[in-house]
Amino acid sequence: MGRGKLRIYLGAAPGVGKTYAMLSEAHRRIERGTDCVVGFVEHHNRPRTEVMLHGLELIQRREIEYRGGTFTEMDVDAILARRPAVALVDELAHTNVPGSRNAKRWQDVEELLQAGIDVVSTVNIQHLESLGDVVETITGVRQRETVPDEVARRADQIELVDMSPQALRRRMAHGNVYKPDKVDAALSNYFRPGNLTALRELALLWVADRVDEYLQEYRGEHNIRSTWQARERIVVGLTGGPEGRTLIRRAARLAEKGAGGEVLAVYIAASDGLTSASPKELAVQRTLVEDLGGTFHHVIGDHVPDALLEFARGCNATQIVLGVSRRRSWQSVFRPGVSATVARESGPDLDVHIVTHDQAAKGRGLPTGRGTRLGRSRVIWGWLTGIVGPALLAVLLNQVVPDLGLANDMLLFLTFTVAAALLGGLLPALASAAFGSLLLNYFFTPPLHEFTISDPKNIVAIAIFVGVAVSVASVVDLAARRTHQAARLRAESEILSFLAGSVLRGENSLDALLERLRETFAMQSVALLERTSDVDPWTTAASVGISPAGRPEEADVDLPIGDTMALALTGRVLPAEDRRVLGAFAAQAAVVLDRQRLVDEAGKARELAEGNRIRTALLAAVSHDLRTPLAGIKASVTSLRSDDVEWSEEDRAELLEGIEDGADRLAALIGNLLDMSRLNTGTIVPLIRETDLDEVVPMALGGVPEDSVLLDIPEILPMVAVDRGLLERAVANIVENAVKYSPAGQPVHVSASALGSRVELRVVDRGPGVPDEAKGRIFEPFQRHGDAPRGAGVGLGLAVARGFTDAIGGTLTAEDTPGGGLTMVLTLPVAGGTPPVTAELPSEAVT
Repeated sequence: MGRGKLRIYLGAAPGVGKTYAMLSEAHRRIERGTDCVVGFVEHHNRPRTEVMLHGLELIQRREIEYRGGTFTEMDVDAILARRPAVALVDELAHTNVPGSRNAKRWQDVEELLQAGIDVVSTVNIQHLESLGDVVETITGVRQRETVPDEVARRADQIELVDMSPQALRRRMAHGNVYKPDKVDAALSNYFRPGNLTALRELALLWVADRVDEYLQEYRGEHNIRSTWQARERIVVGLTGGPEGRTLIRRAARLAEKGAGGEVLAVYIAASDGLTSASPKELAVQRTLVEDLGGTFHHVIGDHVPDALLEFARGCNATQIVLGVSRRRSWQSVFRPGVSATVARESGPDLDVHIVTHDQAAKGRGLPTGRGTRLGRSRVIWGWLTGIVGPALLAVLLNQVVPDLGLANDMLLFLTFTVAAALLGGLLPALASAAFGSLLLNYFFTPPLHEFTISDPKNIVAIAIFVGVAVSVASVVDLAARRTHQAARLRAESEILSFLAGSVLRGENSLDALLERLRETFAMQSVALLERTSDVDPWTTAASVGISPAGRPEEADVDLPIGDTMALALTGRVLPAEDRRVLGAFAAQAAVVLDRQRLVDEAGKARELAEGNRIRTALLAAVSHDLRTPLAGIKASVTSLRSDDVEWSEEDRAELLEGIEDGADRLAALIGNLLDMSRLNTGTIVPLIRETDLDEVVPMALGGVPEDSVLLDIPEILPMVAVDRGLLERAVANIVENAVKYSPAGQPVHVSASALGSRVELRVVDRGPGVPDEAKGRIFEPFQRHGDAPRGAGVGLGLAVARGFTDAIGGTLTAEDTPGGGLTMVLTLPVAGGTPPVTAELPSEAVT
């Protein structure tokens, strides 16, 4: 049984028509004879959407009891038992009520896919986990229900349901999205034209990136090397010189002319010669291109023009920006520059822009080395010089200057041997020495025109000629190989310097390191594999690229890292000389992975240390603060049970009142201790709903005397998006703390007002106040300011209030009251007309 396929309808905002499009797709599939059911669809009382449910088979929802209420969720078991071909599951990012089969709906969908059932679902762009901060910056609303990006990226199909902001606002104004009483609030808050435009751009860009991934994967699978100009990608070739800044800015301006343009700056550490690149200048250019929204790449290539074109075609670039050569005019006579070569060999699919700059034709500053590897053209010229040159020289000497002398003839032939060594290396030079000695013997050594030598002196001369020729050729070839080694070591040193710098900077991005490794060696994918023992299967700790290897045996290059880790690369087989640098990358990858895990363990250790600190403080508090009311209760009960004293009714009532007060104090202390424990363990689960503040605040005043608080909560305040129970507990703790420190006859003032997208609740007392340096400490657990009596509590009231406020998306701060005292400011988010949103719920919650 294969895995089912997931299709997602992605929208920029509520109301664009995702659910309608999903239901339309269901009707089309049913018409084609596909077995399709509705697992969960929320029509939000929208008539047009509700009509689309007619004719579709609905799976009965599961009812779940939670906190005294009844909620309905998708019944995964019923869908699995029904086993349709396709299931419709709305709102992929929804958080299930505790007691459900899974904590999140996308986990329910994953079960259906594993069972071989195709799923059609919907999600808004603001619910993608990676975009939470961006959406909050745009709209001012934090999305508490999110779905991991990887879940959406694994979808087999993603279809964007698009609508212009103006059309969506008209749809809302006509009452097709929200009820009429909520339309005005929605249009003036979340659904402002600017918000909708920004969200729409996010959705379009995210889908464009997904399409780009599909395109790269398709090109890789079909080995397509030509450029498909579906999107403007501009590659900037950098040499490390100061002109690079000009080229980057020019490329950025070109990218701005086309929507979605992308700039990729690439520096190629050429292995065919030493470079004059300045690491400091490259660092400046890297920062510049990243500030302009582009990316920086460092690549090693045997031949700079070929490597640059290979990189451009590999990333499907459409344009290349290069600078006018810094070489002087006379240097171009011997060898064309990089820009000229790239422009000649780019072909019709790549546009090459050659940009003038201040450094043009001023020279490179430092001399460049010779080629590390002799190209084919140089080898051919070496052979021609070593063979054809001596032949032409022999003809010339015979016809023009036949009596020049054997010694001079040998020097002339030796000149061609040296030239052959300089051009083509050792083999052409040796061939030239052998061929030249034969020509000297045949044409210039008596007897002439015979391969014999009569004079012993001539034999010695010929032998010396061959020896000198071979020696010179060997020295020249050795110098060329040393140049090759120096250039390669220079490139390797740049890479090792980068790795050492990343260690010193404490960089912990394993994916960035593997991506750098993939670019350096021009590989298709890189994966870091690990296992616990020799018999256990390999698991992927991190990977980049297309189709990474799951085992070392599947890779083109594998490098063991100790006994339990391995680096697996696919794309091509690397030469043995590259394994040294590869080993440095592998060691650094293992270090980064260990560092990441150490950081995680350090975080857990800090949490344990904080827990130990709180437990120590708890024991200290329990030793006295809980014992005091218990002692009072014990004394009162003992007195009432005593037979030695006849208590009057007034005395009995006073003793019973003392027992009741002690029990109330114990209940409050234990309640705060339990709340603090829930906050520390992360089991506080807010259920965010639209709530009227004037309904919650009065309920929170039950624990204080009637005349101790003056309440001013206007009825015209907008509704707030909070958990009603948590808000009530937070307000109760704040008010009780204010009443405790207020002088007699000075009631606490509780007022509320609306400020933009927030509502402020202010609790004002006329007590002694708190110094500025202590305002932050009063919200810490087990902290009591000043000389508060030991029986006044364990110092958890404000800490619990701050924790509950943070959990529901609000803030709690302390300010000075004008004229003396302390003002607690509780800021809450306005509901804004959006549908009720449930926060992320774990599979188990302690209530």
